[in-house]
Parts: sequence; structure tokens; C-alpha cells
Amino acid sequence: MAAAGVLFPSDDGRVLVVRLPYDRKHPVAVPGGGWEPEDLSPRRTAAREIAEELGFTPVLGPLACIDWTLDEYRPPIAAHLYWAEPLTPEQSAAFRPDTDEVGGWTWLTPEQAAHALPPRLSRRVTACLRAPRSAGPLELEDSFPVGHTLDHLTAEPPPAYTRLTGLALSDDTTGTAAEPAAPPLDRATYIATRPRIRAKARTVFTDAAGRVLLVRLRPWPAPGGEEPYWTLPGGGIEADRELPRAAARREIREELGWEYEPGRLLALDWLPGRGADPRSDRDTAVLVYLFDGGTVPDERFASITLPEDELVDWRLCDPAEARALLSDASWARTAAALAARDRPGGPAELVEGRPVH
Repeated sequence: MAAAGVLFPSDDGRVLVVRLPYDRKHPVAVPGGGWEPEDLSPRRTAAREIAEELGFTPVLGPLACIDWTLDEYRPPIAAHLYWAEPLTPEQSAAFRPDTDEVGGWTWLTPEQAAHALPPRLSRRVTACLRAPRSAGPLELEDSFPVGHTLDHLTAEPPPAYTRLTGLALSDDTTGTAAEPAAPPLDRATYIATRPRIRAKARTVFTDAAGRVLLVRLRPWPAPGGEEPYWTLPGGGIEADRELPRAAARREIREELGWEYEPGRLLALDWLPGRGADPRSDRDTAVLVYLFDGGTVPDERFASITLPEDELVDWRLCDPAEARALLSDASWARTAAALAARDRPGGPAELVEGRPVH
């Protein structure tokens, strides 16, 4: 699944949280919610959720983090958290919360938020508040820092979870002491009704001359005949089983015969499905993680062993050749990933290979 939340900072360093009237176990959250197939991107999800929950359109800033979480009781969630511009007095005055979604709100210090939010969300939000903005977007797995995020943060357990104890909420329509309303659906039914995305993990390898490694899939019958299909090494992240970095390691081993540890996360590319773009040939959205494989010695390329049932060729391509072999979106995301190698910070946020502004 996919979700998007928003961090609204105040001028004095606090952050906005809301009470969920339907959640008895974890009543405090940051504003946001689940992706819908009609959303063109997680950024659109974040803006839509704020408009629906709080009644105004936020001014979103950069992606703060991407967090892939596993849970034995539900499918994995690719959680996106965005920074927002501080609220203007006019926006604050325009709060018109949907009382089915928001039972109250308040501004918390980072320490208060760390205690009030459920542990996984607490780690996610605290990471974004502690790390320098220049380090973003942060890469997290199960809300713990991985990849370049480890250069800025260490993995720490969350503080004691206190929920709403001692907190007063603004405009709490039910009162902070009231028993939360029963959720409209039980947990299993709710999860079963939520839309799913697919996700892939690919890795960018280059040689000393800057040529990029591409692999060719075994052709399959198609209405227009068999077509060669070139792509970066990698493939699908196995739902319910693995985190993105583990998927990248597995795909490198299966496709190239290498034991290799992926480097920095260079880009996140969101590919909308038909629900958001009728021109798409995808039945649902796809999220592509692009990791850095670095510069590989020539002798390492000579050791490539392709799986005969899946891949039939590999090639080192200069930019012009790679652009000719790849689809427009695939080349755009590859070029964005290569460009991200030359700058500090986290992954580029892309939609169909194009940077999000």
C-alpha cells in the first residue's frame, strides 16, 4: 500500500498533530492518509488528504522521507512524509476539520510528538525533525535510518509511548476524555478494501568511462511481434517479504550473479496507473527505487552470469545509446539517478522520470 502525510512546522519549532476519532489504539497522528488510484502521485495524495481532513490546500515543500514498513497483520506500506510551508494566519483560521477524520489537533514540541505518536510513526517523524533538511529526503526502512540517512542519524528506540496523556487538543469536538468512536470497518476488512501499488528495486552500475549497465529481458510474444526490452538490473520487491534494499541485493544476485551491497538511494520514481492517467498501460501505480551501484571494475563485468529464463543480454551504454534503447520514462529516471550521484542529500522525487517541483 502507499500513504502520504504532512509535517506542518511552526515558527517556534513545534509540529501539528491530529487526533483520530476512529482509532482506539493509536489516536495521535500527523495529518495525511492513504493513496487512492485517482491520485497522480503521493504528493497529490498528501494535498488531497489535507484538503479533506482540515479544509484547506497546503503549500507542500520537499519530500521529507520515504519509509517502507513491514507488518505481519497487513501488506507493506510505502509511507511518504512531506514538509509543508508554515501555516499562515489565514490558513489556521480556515481549519474546517472533517469530524469523522479529525477529532482535534494541537502543536507539539519534537519531544512531545515523540511520546504521543505510535512508535513506528514516532521514529519516522523524529528522524525528519532531527536530521538537517539538506539530508532529505531521508531513506527509512521500518522507520529506522538506512543508506545515506545513517550519515546523519543513528538508529534509536522510540521513547515511552504515552498517546494523549497530558495533552490538550484544540476544538476537540468529542472531548479528550471521551471514548473513541468505533471504526466504521474492522481492521481486516479495511485493509482488504485498500488499493495496492507495485514496487521495484533497480540499481545503476557504471564503468570507468561512465557507461551504464543495461540488461535485456527475454522477448515475449506480443501483438506487434517480439520486441527487445532493455532496462536497468532489478525487478519487483516481493510483497510482505522483503524491504527495498533486500530486494535490490536479491535482484543483483539473481540477474548478475554478484553479491553486492547497494549504495545510496538515488531516485524514487512514481509511475501512475490508469486510475490517475487513462493513457497508462499499468493497472495500478508502480514505485521504482533506484540505488547506486557505483563504478564497477571491468573484470567484474566479465563475471556477469545471466539467468537464462529471464535475461538474454547485457550491455554497457553511453548516454546516447542508453537513451535509444530505453523507454522515455526509463531513460528519464536513469538520467535523474545519474545526476543525483553528483549532489549530496537524498533521492530525487520523480513522476514518470521527471523531477517533481
